Amino acid sequence: MADLVVVLGLALAACAATGLLGALALRLLRRSSLRYQLLTATLLPVVAVALAVVVAVVGMFLSGHDSGVVLTTLAIAVTLAALGAWLVTRTLLAGFRRISLAVADLSASVDHPPPVLVREEPDPPSAALHRPAPAVAEVPAELAAVLTDVDTARRRLVEARARERAAEEARRELVSFMSHDLRTPLAGMRAVLEGIEDDIVADVPAALAHLRTTVARMSLLVDDLFALSRVQGSASSERRRAVALAEVVDDVLLETSALAAAAGVDLRGEVLPGDRLTVLGNHTDLTRAVTNLISNAIRHTAPGLAVLVRTGRTSAGAVRVEVVDQCGGIPEPHLARVFDTGWRGSAARDGQDGGAGLGLAIVRGVAQSHDGNIGVHNTRTGCSFALELPPPAPKPPPGPTPR
Repeated sequence: MADLVVVLGLALAACAATGLLGALALRLLRRSSLRYQLLTATLLPVVAVALAVVVAVVGMFLSGHDSGVVLTTLAIAVTLAALGAWLVTRTLLAGFRRISLAVADLSASVDHPPPVLVREEPDPPSAALHRPAPAVAEVPAELAAVLTDVDTARRRLVEARARERAAEEARRELVSFMSHDLRTPLAGMRAVLEGIEDDIVADVPAALAHLRTTVARMSLLVDDLFALSRVQGSASSERRRAVALAEVVDDVLLETSALAAAAGVDLRGEVLPGDRLTVLGNHTDLTRAVTNLISNAIRHTAPGLAVLVRTGRTSAGAVRVEVVDQCGGIPEPHLARVFDTGWRGSAARDGQDGGAGLGLAIVRGVAQSHDGNIGVHNTRTGCSFALELPPPAPKPPPGPTPR
């Protein structure tokens, strides 16, 4: 019994010494490669058990045959443990390397955002956005989750940077277009004023009337810019009121009937009977959006043709205003850009229709600020613009009356 106590004491002492040496080794290796720290931490208990077994074998005075069997088994166990520790360490380090590469890729997405593409054709998919996700099948579940989160963050960052650069490109185009739209009338006004000062203009009242018309057109342009800035900056949580969209459409149809008659366009309206089509929103903004849609349809429809305005509800209950014109259609590559700020067709860029490229952008801003959406597609003879707005949220049932 005394010999057994001695052997157990020596085995415990060997384990304690191994633990102290291992703790010292881990402290010395705390700034070194993770590979060595993992190997040390994994092999430390194996070495302690091996020393304890060796002490026990020596202290119990086993026969040579029995000692050889025990020590051989111990050597095999230590070898397998070392191999397993090496494999686990290799897997973990591979996972950490993939995380490092993913973070580097994320950093590259910040430092080198995708280039601004020429927007005359549909934007091809961004290589950075559609890069394959890092393989996570051969790494531990925790590291796989980290890799997935990093890749998701990278994709969102790339999308955000792409949207930011697209918005910046749209702003530059808008500034370019607006500079042209303002420079031309200002040059004409300057010429007229210089002619009046030099007594070159014979019909001064007509010249003043021309100046008044030009100033009014420029004021409308400034109003459009202000409206666009306001609807694009407004939040959906802004205080809203109940607006009967059916009445808004009726009012706009009445106001634009003279414009349609002057253009020789047959303006027709179809409103869902018995439904005021109430939405929560800003009456002025909604009126401007409907006016822009109808005016745009009239302006691009040839005399003798018709513009149809349908108002009703979708199967999901959303309020829908659809304006169908007979403009002949929009080229498919340009459909996605119809609502871009400052974008206009080639005819408009040449100044043939007097548009500033802001009307449909204002419509999209109003739709987004009201948690709705705006879409367009070609029909057999023209285009169909559809503005959809969510219905008011149902009021919660009244709670129990307190006693």
